[in-house]
Amino acid sequence: MPEPRLKNRIALVTGASRGIGRAVALAYAREGAHVIALARSAGALEDLDDEIKDLGATATLLRLNLTQGDKIDALGPTILERFGQLDILVGNAGVLGPLSPLGHISERDWNEVLEVNLSANWRLIRTADPLLRRSDAGRAIFITSGAAKKCRAYWGPYSISKAALEALVKTYAAEVSDSSVRANLISPGPVATAMRAKAMPGEDPATLPKPEDLAETFVQLALPECTDNGKIIQYR
Repeated sequence: MPEPRLKNRIALVTGASRGIGRAVALAYAREGAHVIALARSAGALEDLDDEIKDLGATATLLRLNLTQGDKIDALGPTILERFGQLDILVGNAGVLGPLSPLGHISERDWNEVLEVNLSANWRLIRTADPLLRRSDAGRAIFITSGAAKKCRAYWGPYSISKAALEALVKTYAAEVSDSSVRANLISPGPVATAMRAKAMPGEDPATLPKPEDLAETFVQLALPECTDNGKIIQYR
């Protein structure tokens, strides 16, 4: 049996309880990483933990809402104290927000989409950066969308948040270019997730890739030998 490719590495995955985040957490655990699984749902996190244990791996569960900025800020010091390192950061969690004309969107909905999809990832970078730089090969991976460039009618908050996220991650990639850290984005395209079903309720999910189909791409970007930096990897 081949050596696990992420053996002894510490990986933080947000939105880990379902969809792409869950698939990534399981793939990393299968490859030998200790996964710090972050999500809002305690029950779904416990189910994930059971699956990871069945793989013979270990996880740490964190129930956290990404609108709680102070708790995100505390993640770096907490991880440093407990593990002494962080090798992989996956900013996967996101919300779709309302599909509505810009003039009809409430301030509350606007702020939530920007807070979760953009500001939370900035806070994650800020709190994790010192730890990623301590790693021999820190890897930061974020999820974008074709909506960042298509700018379709009624998709305003989501599209805008993803366009800004791309600028955020590319800026961070430029700032770490002279270090051992690498930062990239994955644009999955249509995938059979709950968010996709909400956005496209008439679509047959059986025609779409499953979250597990993307997992190997996330593993590749997390490997110490990965040299990509500041790139948007298109799954489809």
